[in-house]
Amino acid sequence: MGPDWRRPPQPSQFAFRAAVLGGVGLLAFAIIFLRLWYLQVLSGDEYVAKAQNNQVREFTVQAPRGEVVDRHGEVLVDNRTALELQVKTTDLPQSKVRRQRLFERVGDVAHLRPAQIRNKIRAEEKECAACPVVLRRDVPYDTVYYLRENQSRFPGITVERVYVRHYPQGSLAAHLLGYAGEVDSTQLDDPQYEALQPGDQVGKDGVEAAYDSLLRGTNGESKVQVDAAGQPTGGQLSSREPRTGNDLVLTIDDAVQRAGEQGIASIGLPGGFVAMNIHNGQLYGLGSSPSYDPSLFAKPRISPATYKALNSKANGAPLFDRATNGFYPTGSTFKPITALAALDSGKLGLNEIINDTGDFDLGDGQVLHNAGDAVNGPIDLRQALKVSSDIFFYTLGARTNVDSGDGGPIQQWSRALGLGEPTGLDVAGEGTGRVPTPQQRNSAFKANTSPDSACGEEVCLEKGEVTDRAWSLGDNVNLAVGQGDLQADPLQMAVVYAAIANGGDVVRPHVGMRVTDPQGRTIQEIDPAVRDHVDIDPAAQRTILDGLHGAAMEPGGTSYPVFGGYPVDIAGKTGTAETAQGDQSWYMAVAPYDNPKYVVAVTVERGGFGADTAAPVARLILDQLLQVDESKVEQVSSDGPVE
Repeated sequence: MGPDWRRPPQPSQFAFRAAVLGGVGLLAFAIIFLRLWYLQVLSGDEYVAKAQNNQVREFTVQAPRGEVVDRHGEVLVDNRTALELQVKTTDLPQSKVRRQRLFERVGDVAHLRPAQIRNKIRAEEKECAACPVVLRRDVPYDTVYYLRENQSRFPGITVERVYVRHYPQGSLAAHLLGYAGEVDSTQLDDPQYEALQPGDQVGKDGVEAAYDSLLRGTNGESKVQVDAAGQPTGGQLSSREPRTGNDLVLTIDDAVQRAGEQGIASIGLPGGFVAMNIHNGQLYGLGSSPSYDPSLFAKPRISPATYKALNSKANGAPLFDRATNGFYPTGSTFKPITALAALDSGKLGLNEIINDTGDFDLGDGQVLHNAGDAVNGPIDLRQALKVSSDIFFYTLGARTNVDSGDGGPIQQWSRALGLGEPTGLDVAGEGTGRVPTPQQRNSAFKANTSPDSACGEEVCLEKGEVTDRAWSLGDNVNLAVGQGDLQADPLQMAVVYAAIANGGDVVRPHVGMRVTDPQGRTIQEIDPAVRDHVDIDPAAQRTILDGLHGAAMEPGGTSYPVFGGYPVDIAGKTGTAETAQGDQSWYMAVAPYDNPKYVVAVTVERGGFGADTAAPVARLILDQLLQVDESKVEQVSSDGPVE
């Protein structure tokens, strides 16, 4: 027997504890063994690949967008290179303390307070959580060198070379060209942008947006070897060159565009203009005043104060495009539509004489008069257009009135010629306007005079207009001279006059003409088909154009003081529409008269008589279209009627 024979037996509780501890240890060993086996055997290849990938850093090489040029090759939009100081938020330190110290170091370099950096990051992350945050653009090279030499102290801070949109013509055609900017999170979810990455540039408005897929290039890629700190070790493993976007040739003529913009700007009142080929819808000019500097949107971020100022009515709302969204009554420029409607419906004979006594009795004591209380006596359609007789067209409005449904011949011809709907312009963003009908007014009157109406004693129509009555004869009489509830913009009116001048083709206006690759080879011609065709009686067409020719070129015509003696015969129509803000000035021109090719539309808010304000701007535009040297033109004067 050994020396321990006298030791009492181990208690059972102690043995149990030892067994439990042994079991736990064995289980822990098993878990560790299985985990190591999983990492080494089952997932070994995956982690080896990840380790190797950690030695490679992929860099995106931004592709420049294509250029936008006018029909003669003048550059309207191109690119410049810039160095941007960016923050890649995914690479920032997780520790708040380390991040604060980083922001302090960056602030010293970029001359920003840490709070400004945080605010920029928060603001950008609301738009796109994964997008790089731009702290500064056009940083100096000294800053670039310093950051690269001390990259380990600035994790997540990079300097990238980017392409920035450049506008060598300044604000010329700003509304038409639009602007580009970083793709946002909403767009990244759109299938058409599925190939893009945060930070890529896309078109946001105007031509830049409409032709974005053609102008946008394809980014390149560079793979380089890096060390454990993520610093390049000098070896480039592979690269793919970026592919520059295609160039877009516009139908715009920069000289015509500049003439229109400068002409309206010189008046100092808001307005819009259009210059278009009547046969194919090519736009030589399309502009709005006041305008804005599109380079504002080439900045990393536009301030709320700047954006508010661009939309402020007190500043004339520079972002608002009056050429494609400025809806106004058109005044007497509407009269050719009334003439076509009356002739086609048999309510007017081509050579019929109507006695213009200077008064038109609407009934209930309402008597309408000509502008300036003129009395024109017995006149036919040609003479009525020449002197712009309101009485003549009031009569036609009364003859064609229909007090129910979609209206009568005037409404039908208005819609057939393109009013009341978008023209189909290749640059999106058009409004619709309105051709007033009995059904519209009567329905609104009935609905808004019900006990549940939110308008109270007043009756609300669309777009905020107010009325307290149903359709009446006076509505159609007013429509016949382009007054009342009619709403049309300059582009729509240009399409109307183009259809009259070309014999009935309702063209589709467009600014895109040709797409070329970076080597200048044409890859796409842009020539949309006409939108519709209306049958216009050739005799009616000749009579209407002849009347408009007399209005511009003959003594006594409403715009003879502006175009009398002009070296190229034109057909023109003045318009003065009453609005709550003041008289809306209009002018429509078709030129040359004997072989029409161009239509010009000009409107100016609060501009007064069409002959006084809009017509001179139209003349400046026609000078460029027709290559007229004003220094050689004999000026005339006339005491004829104005409108």
